[in-house]
Amino acid sequence: MAGLIEIFEKHNKFSWFIVIVIAGIIFYISSLSFAPSAGAVWNINSILYHFVAFFFLGFFLMISLIKGDKRKFIIIAIIIAIVYAVSDEFHQLFVPGRNCSFSDFLLDSCGILLASFIYVLSLKFRKS
Repeated sequence: MAGLIEIFEKHNKFSWFIVIVIAGIIFYISSLSFAPSAGAVWNINSILYHFVAFFFLGFFLMISLIKGDKRKFIIIAIIIAIVYAVSDEFHQLFVPGRNCSFSDFLLDSCGILLASFIYVLSLKFRKS
């Protein structure tokens, strides 16, 4: 896996492209209207979507900013990804059938933090 990460770090423009595509997909999905549901607010698909989408956004954002040698940008990458998660929830306030959800934000943040943890571990193991 470290070899694949190094390839994305080396080809930084491609990793930035992936970040932009993921952010665009998140924005598009957040723009979709849904009919109000009478059932449970949370379902496994929603949980997985939030966690996985923001995991990959955070992971590729870290690869793009840090590139294996700029560890001081780790916090900046986390902040940028979390700000995007907040903006995504805020955006949903204006979409019919959607709402701003703190629980969705927490799932987004968990995905981002797990991605940062895995990326930092990969940096540590490559340097040692």
